[in-house]
Amino acid sequence: MLDQLVQRYPALKPIAPDIQRACDAICACYEQGGKVLACGNGGSATDAEHIVGELMKGFLQKRPLAADERRKLAAAGGADGEMMAAQLQGALPALSLVTSVALSTAFANDVNPDLAYAQQVHGLGRPGDVLIGISTSGNAKNVHYAAIAAKARGMAVIGFTGGTGGKLKAVSDVAIIAPSNVTYQIQELHLPIYHCLCIMVEERFFGRP
Repeated sequence: MLDQLVQRYPALKPIAPDIQRACDAICACYEQGGKVLACGNGGSATDAEHIVGELMKGFLQKRPLAADERRKLAAAGGADGEMMAAQLQGALPALSLVTSVALSTAFANDVNPDLAYAQQVHGLGRPGDVLIGISTSGNAKNVHYAAIAAKARGMAVIGFTGGTGGKLKAVSDVAIIAPSNVTYQIQELHLPIYHCLCIMVEERFFGRP
């Protein structure tokens, strides 16, 4: 899959090793029973939501539940449980920090808006989890502070950015730096990168389609 990405987007060849390292970090997190947290601003906020959506349900695969999971649902809900067992899909645990509107606005109003993501990371993050922070400049304060909070919690940080990588690069375990200095072009490259990343992770846990 990574080879196909580079074939379609030759400009991404220099950062292919970073994409592979990000895949390995996310897989290590899931193998240890961890989860992924994601955040960003503006278009990058929707990218964070998009990533979570691809991880939490089937992307290229339907991800049928294991027999034991299906039995437990049937035992818990009878006919309803059997219906659920047939339609629910295997999930890779992921949370978007973008949609916690009540918490983030309350924290922004009462304390400091730049620390709203960091507060969520502090409350939700556990050692071994992964934070995906997205900032096209690498200098978004709230994403940078979230990354610092993640490091303090023993989490791995994957930074999606562009240009020189900004402050986010310095606190990321893996910095995926799109080769552009133009915001919309960076965002255009982030999408195929994280699609590839999600597919690679899905294949690791659910096999190839």
